[in-house]
Amino acid sequence: MPFRRVLPTAVVLAVLVAGCGAKEDEKAQVKTGPGVTDDTISLGILSDMTGPFKASALTRIKGYELYLKQVNDRGGICGRRIELKQKDHAYDVQKALDGYFELEPQVLGLLELAGTPMTAAIEPDIMQTQTLTAPASWAASLLGNPHMMIVGTTYDLDVINGLDYYKRRGVIKEGDTVGHVFVQGSYGDNAVEGSRFVGERWGMRIAEQPIGETTADLSRQVAELKAAGAKAVVLSTTPAQTAAAVGVAAALRWEVPFMVNVVGFDTAILDSPVGAAVEKQVSVVTSVAPFTGSKPGPREVAAAFTKYYPNDKPAIYVDHGYTVAKVFLSVVEKACKEGDLTRDGVLKAFQDTTGLETQGLTGPLRYSLVGRPSATQSYITKVDRKAPGGLTTVEDLFESDLVKAKGTRAR
Repeated sequence: MPFRRVLPTAVVLAVLVAGCGAKEDEKAQVKTGPGVTDDTISLGILSDMTGPFKASALTRIKGYELYLKQVNDRGGICGRRIELKQKDHAYDVQKALDGYFELEPQVLGLLELAGTPMTAAIEPDIMQTQTLTAPASWAASLLGNPHMMIVGTTYDLDVINGLDYYKRRGVIKEGDTVGHVFVQGSYGDNAVEGSRFVGERWGMRIAEQPIGETTADLSRQVAELKAAGAKAVVLSTTPAQTAAAVGVAAALRWEVPFMVNVVGFDTAILDSPVGAAVEKQVSVVTSVAPFTGSKPGPREVAAAFTKYYPNDKPAIYVDHGYTVAKVFLSVVEKACKEGDLTRDGVLKAFQDTTGLETQGLTGPLRYSLVGRPSATQSYITKVDRKAPGGLTTVEDLFESDLVKAKGTRAR
């Protein structure tokens, strides 16, 4: 019988205790700051949970929760459970400021900051406190802030990719007029830059129709675009304004194709009186995969959502939230490996991030190039009331040659 060396029970226990002690020592050696305790890492959400963007915000939070559950089920990060601290600003700047100043000392970073006016008001303090923040926005104006994590393509590049799709399919050509209805502000102003660049490069006339964030009646704008002979119209609008624009076109019997930035679409539109016209005429350009995406990442989100929220309606915002959480926590994990869970440590990990894969939820992400978007590829989707989430992919992630050309110019 071969010789077997058996450790006494006391020795085995000593080894186990030593192992546990090693893990505790490793945990203790990690530098920490705001939002990090021995047991938890807290991230903040400052969003519109009861105002005009309630539906998308609450759906996006479900996406965050799905990914956080996966991380916590496998032990968290640095031996700490990830938790969310949430504040509702109801799309009110003062409420957002109050909520931010209450949240900021309690969290490592902001997993969501929603609303253009709110972001503008809070951004200076984010710079001062060096709080890594994921805005619910793809505005290029935020690229100059090294503390802002924009997950995906900026509005202007999405528009370029969307119009490229139309051109390749013969919807528009050189010399044509393209209409663009856009909300004035960082969202619409950035989106229309894309149309202008296309017009300049392809010899097209861009008929611009700026509107306010609360503009409800788009009869004049749509009628003028029809009179101008627009072959296609880009909408960089709110979901309600998207429905209004398409409704006016339907009343005028104008079957023009509409290309909509993703924030201008909500599945609720399909239950409105203009739902049929929206389904017929609207395409949505997005840097985040739709809920029905066929790549591994979107399929993973769909499976998790169906399991944990079987009675809820899915939407692309689930994928958006899941993707943001996946990217944000990959940065936190990187900081953990470097032994630094302070805000400085997280920012360093963020700025060193390049080639981050999301399994098709977005294109590969890079944050190491200051002032440049993290991704440049977009999906083109078609509105489809039969599809979960209301969108189906008609073209997978791609990048227009014009996006490459725009990337060579100073922003």
